[in-house]
Amino acid sequence: MVSYFIQMMNDMKIRNKLIVTFVALVFVPVAIVGVFLTRELRDMALNNAMDQAYLNVDRIKKRSGEVLQVADDLSYRLSYDERLKNLVNQHYESVYDMFVAYRSYPDLQQAKRMYKEISNIRFYSENQTMLSNWQFFIPGEEIRNSDWYRQAKRAVGVNHWDYIRDERDGKYYLSLVKGVYLGGRYKSGVLVINVNTSLLNEILNQESFYTIIADSQNNIVAANKPGLYGRSLSEIHGASSVVYRKSGSYEATIGNEASKVLIEPLNPEMEENGLRIISIFSIESIVADANRVNKLAISVIVVSLLLAVLLICGFSSLICRRLLRLSKHISKVGTGNLGVTMEIDGKDEIGQLSRQFNAMVCSIHELMNEVKESDLQKRRMEQKQNEIKFKMMASQINPHFLFNALEAIRMEAHLKGENEIARVVRLLGKMMRSSLEVGSGKTTLKEEMEIVRCYLDIQRFRYEDRLNYELVLDPGTEAVMIPPLIIQPLVENAVIHGMDHKEEGTLIRVRAEIRGDRICFVTKDNGAGMAPDHLEKVLGFLNESEEQDGGRIGLRNVHVRLQLAYGPESGLTMFSEPGKGTRIEFSIPIGEKSND
Repeated sequence: MVSYFIQMMNDMKIRNKLIVTFVALVFVPVAIVGVFLTRELRDMALNNAMDQAYLNVDRIKKRSGEVLQVADDLSYRLSYDERLKNLVNQHYESVYDMFVAYRSYPDLQQAKRMYKEISNIRFYSENQTMLSNWQFFIPGEEIRNSDWYRQAKRAVGVNHWDYIRDERDGKYYLSLVKGVYLGGRYKSGVLVINVNTSLLNEILNQESFYTIIADSQNNIVAANKPGLYGRSLSEIHGASSVVYRKSGSYEATIGNEASKVLIEPLNPEMEENGLRIISIFSIESIVADANRVNKLAISVIVVSLLLAVLLICGFSSLICRRLLRLSKHISKVGTGNLGVTMEIDGKDEIGQLSRQFNAMVCSIHELMNEVKESDLQKRRMEQKQNEIKFKMMASQINPHFLFNALEAIRMEAHLKGENEIARVVRLLGKMMRSSLEVGSGKTTLKEEMEIVRCYLDIQRFRYEDRLNYELVLDPGTEAVMIPPLIIQPLVENAVIHGMDHKEEGTLIRVRAEIRGDRICFVTKDNGAGMAPDHLEKVLGFLNESEEQDGGRIGLRNVHVRLQLAYGPESGLTMFSEPGKGTRIEFSIPIGEKSND
């Protein structure tokens, strides 16, 4: 790694080296420090904003708690008011009796006038002898089936905060709902105290951050933004799920802006249904000042770095101009002009290099005369060798002449009725043309097997009934592209060596089958086979680095080509037993297919 870096620096121009050095020693440290300070400044702004948000939430919690505590204290006093219980439990014989009883208990009206935190008070009772007025109600079917009413009846004595509708004016209020134990024949009633939410909104309006109060059903019961009161969180922040959590600090996207969300519970400990204070502020608005300072600092740094780069470029130009003069003189010498002499002022390394260059040019001029005579003799020798090579190439037989000669022999045999000879000559010509036309590309498995078939038909003409063969291709393998002349040498080996010293017939089987994502090729014969030591010798020859005379060159050629094309795992594998024949296998990836 170190040597590679040194080599890379040696290959770099001097000006670029100076710039890289400046970047590595100045720009990168400044950039790292700038990024670190920018992040710290941003985090500091966010932390300050979060501290302020916590203070705001604590202030809201305290002031809102005071408003809600009035309703809580009033509910406690009314739930133990014996006069209220006697009023609700009494059986009234006439409207006049009921009217007198109502007049004798003005406490609910007085509490409403006394506490500005209370908007209204009402009490629900199952006493059918009572009449509904502005304070006492007989619950209808809708009220009895409501969740808040059934919960109050089920958990008597427990405060619940709900955002419910007041049937007197049709508006919704944040209300304290409490089941009151009455004793007597009616057992329990339900007390509802509406909180003056205008006070809660005024408290929230004093906060700079976007702040709301939501109940357990995610209804917004107070907010410091107009139009939010009375709506649901799902209507405003449906894309963000963090606003539905009970407490904590989160980062979320609110209104397409990255924001911080602070959630704190508001309700007292004894309340079952929780109220939450949700404070939201945009991160961009908080870090705006920090970003402005960062931009100013970055501008100053960039200007300073640009001035430094200009100075480095000017300094490097002084060095590069002297080196450029040296380079031009070297180029002149490279073109053969050995009479140049250069003078570069200065006693530094560049001046020393110029003096050594002049001495080198003189030495080269002396050597050139000696080299010229040697080159003249070398050119004469190469000219003789080229003449010999040209004569050898001219004496080579044109392959088309062989094709034409074979075609003439085939036609003559056909005219004289020698159809079998004509067929064999045609197959031989087809094999020769195919072997010359394949070049260095690839051929389809179908075309390769056709060459194998031609070869075996020619051999059957020679051996007659002593040679039989089977060629089997799995469906879908015909169009697979393979290197040319891969299977034919294996078949040729089976014919030549498999029929040695064997009088009876020989059967050669060639099969291509798909196994997973590879194609397996098997060439098998029932010929003479090989002894173990001979088989080991052949396998050793396949893996030798250089060819040997007298070896099975065709097999080794196929083995090496397969390994070069598909990797070591695709080489030949041989199995043989004396008297039982030989089996040669190899496999290749399926790879590409022909579109023909």
